[in-house]
Amino acid sequence: MMIARLRLALAWLLALSGAPALAWGPQGHAIVAEIALANVRPRTAQAVARLLRAAPGLPTPQCPVASLDDAANWPDCLRGDPGRWHATFAWHYQDEPICGRFDPAANCPGGACVTAQITRMRARLADRRLPPVQRLMALAFLAHFLGDLHQPLHVADHDDRGGNGIFMAGMIDHDRPVSLHWFWDTVLVRRALDHAPSLVRRYPAAERARLAGGDVTQWARESYELARRVAYPRAFHGDACRMRTPREVTESEADIRAELPVVRQRLVQAGLRLALVLDGALD
Repeated sequence: MMIARLRLALAWLLALSGAPALAWGPQGHAIVAEIALANVRPRTAQAVARLLRAAPGLPTPQCPVASLDDAANWPDCLRGDPGRWHATFAWHYQDEPICGRFDPAANCPGGACVTAQITRMRARLADRRLPPVQRLMALAFLAHFLGDLHQPLHVADHDDRGGNGIFMAGMIDHDRPVSLHWFWDTVLVRRALDHAPSLVRRYPAAERARLAGGDVTQWARESYELARRVAYPRAFHGDACRMRTPREVTESEADIRAELPVVRQRLVQAGLRLALVLDGALD
């Protein structure tokens, strides 16, 4: 019990220190990339392959990129070198208060947020005047940030760094207490993909149209509303805006099972929307 309390205290200190959080985890980002690659136009796939040939020129030998899967996880690998890449860490999320107003313009200081960086990286990827290695970096950021945008707790906040300051009682993952954010990043993704039909396939045109519509602001609002209506209320067992923020929360097996379809849909939407963005920038 004492060890468990020490672990929780350490994780709480890390959360308060401002250490950056991942989104979806490597498995989730890889699935988003694979769905996208299965649904882009042939010429887009060829353009992606050409850009990947520039990978040896990346200034990150510790973060190899040999596939779109690798590229989609590359921005998280940069966290191993905070002295050089710290400015990019704020690009992964957007703090929209769940008890306030959704306002992307006000909640994106200096363009350092996920919606602004998706727009910026798409433009850089499409700019054929840039060297291939710079366009490859834009591709990696874009593939990653489309995944981040679809994780509800990356576009929502309750004065807890998007769920990083709240922990799931009694839950340990890789010898660390599980924050509510990590629970959505990794634990729910594993559960959503285990013993379920593969999400990676070529989706029919009608299904792509139904799932991939909208623009980056609408996609951000979807995540925000899911955080307000699903992620926080299920963890808090009530209206988070009418309660004191707890240090620990719990979820029943029934709660988790109800969240799995949400996770699957967000992964598919992220992949199909990434395919749409890549087609627009590369074909």
